[in-house]
Amino acid sequence: MRLAAVALSAGVLACAPALRSRAPGTPPKGAPVSPAPGDLAALLAEARAHLERRAQPGEARQAEDLFLSAAGRDPRDVEGLYGAIQARIWRIDHEPGVDRRAMSASAVDAGQACLDRAPDSALCHYALALALGVQARERRATAVDGLKKMVEHLRRAAQQDPRLDEGGPDRVLALVLARAPAWPVGPGDAQGAVEAARQAVRLAPDYSPNQLALAEALLVAGQPADGRRAAELAVRLARANAGDPEAEAWAEEGRALLHRADASPNPG
Repeated sequence: MRLAAVALSAGVLACAPALRSRAPGTPPKGAPVSPAPGDLAALLAEARAHLERRAQPGEARQAEDLFLSAAGRDPRDVEGLYGAIQARIWRIDHEPGVDRRAMSASAVDAGQACLDRAPDSALCHYALALALGVQARERRATAVDGLKKMVEHLRRAAQQDPRLDEGGPDRVLALVLARAPAWPVGPGDAQGAVEAARQAVRLAPDYSPNQLALAEALLVAGQPADGRRAAELAVRLARANAGDPEAEAWAEEGRALLHRADASPNPG
């Protein structure tokens, strides 16, 4: 899954803390009082199956509930919390009528709970970064603090497990650096974005979202010809993975980047 489409601008100036105080061991918001029966492996497998069908009505919600049940069965489990964050982000982006602000905050809460359980887990650092990105989009007042924390957690995740989610830590870092305001407002850095995106591509060159991140970073860095080539490849890769529920969105994003490249003052 490609997560955390960070949509931010230099106009984000309000500042509120991105994280909230929580007592260690506090269950994440939305966790069931009585976890569903069954062993942990079976619950996680069932939750993953529902998440694979997330484009169908109700499947993402069912996945979220099962992932949280799995996390409730074992106080050391982090995969359940990561999966719940994935499901919540999907629901925010695709389900009409959900309380996007509240759900983004609950995703951050689950990310914090994950790090409470495993402070050195790449999965938890990555999960919290994804949640912070969605929260920054839905609750703009948290963006200034949230972007800085995103960069910190993504770099930690990239150091510990760079191949996680097909190079996800570097891919999402590239998007943050490409889209965020530059210093002193935010961590935006066009060349840093290109470097991070190239690292994601080195790790998983045939994964369309990595080529999309590279295309966007190159466009922001003023390299439209190279950006166009990356966007063209991203569209081809998306079409080759038409069975993925995200594939059409990847292709659409690639086409939008191609239009940006063609509209550049120096398209090459």
